[in-house]
Amino acid sequence: MGDTTVTTLEDRPRAVSSPVADEADGRAGQARLRRLRKPRRPRLWFEILLIAVSYWTYSLIRNAVPEQRTEALTNADWLWRLEHHLSIAVEDNINRVLNTVDWLIIGMNYYYATLHFVVTLSVLVWLYRSHPGRYAGARLALFATTAVALLGYYLYPLAPPRLMSGGGFVDTVLVHQTWGSMASGDLKNMSNQYAAMPSMHIGWSLWCGLTIYALARVPWVRVLGLLYPAATLVVIVATANHFWLDAVGGMICLAFGFLVARLWYGALPYALPRIPAEASSAGLRERWAAARSASTPRSTD
Repeated sequence: MGDTTVTTLEDRPRAVSSPVADEADGRAGQARLRRLRKPRRPRLWFEILLIAVSYWTYSLIRNAVPEQRTEALTNADWLWRLEHHLSIAVEDNINRVLNTVDWLIIGMNYYYATLHFVVTLSVLVWLYRSHPGRYAGARLALFATTAVALLGYYLYPLAPPRLMSGGGFVDTVLVHQTWGSMASGDLKNMSNQYAAMPSMHIGWSLWCGLTIYALARVPWVRVLGLLYPAATLVVIVATANHFWLDAVGGMICLAFGFLVARLWYGALPYALPRIPAEASSAGLRERWAAARSASTPRSTD
């Protein structure tokens, strides 16, 4: 009888990954990452969906943060004392003085309620149409700014000045019976009243202002871009919706947003090409083909 050879599972040759294959996989992964980080022309349907879902998510999370009233009021008192220590606690004077000018403070109430959204969306549309190569980077900066603000709302609940007890602030929306704050009157149950730090009115308006100043060509439009966040700062203080330091928090969040965009795209959004590279190449090929077709002599009968 011949010997019988039995091959066990342990004796089977094991597949050994090839260094060449691993290197190829690594290069493919890097290529995919480079493609993701490369500015490209935005798609309208995707951007509309993304913005709608993102804002819905932001509102849901912001309003889901527990309304820690006691802690929020304690933090407001501490912040107000800190501003007195820094000699910048003048919000109450601005609030009371401007409240005596009815038409002005009512206009500020509506400014606070509407321009925050209208101007930001308008700048996004302008970027999409006129600066498609810079759109994604600027949008990422805005989204990252908003995302880190949510962390601030959770970690540091803060009551706005108008809700402080004994602070002497005037809730201009209630006094003038206008629609100017989602946290006043009949709308107060639709929004977290203790999410004042950081101020996204400042974060978003400063993003709009810097974008307009960096990319607009008309001088007076660039000036308006710089005036918009300055006016917003006056409005949030005059309506007693924020402290000065809330605005500083919004600026810090915006700096973080720009840092995220810089790390992802390798440059600040405004330094990216106005037209995406692939769109420029496609346009160049089309022009070259048209020129070649025009220069080709036609046969005559």
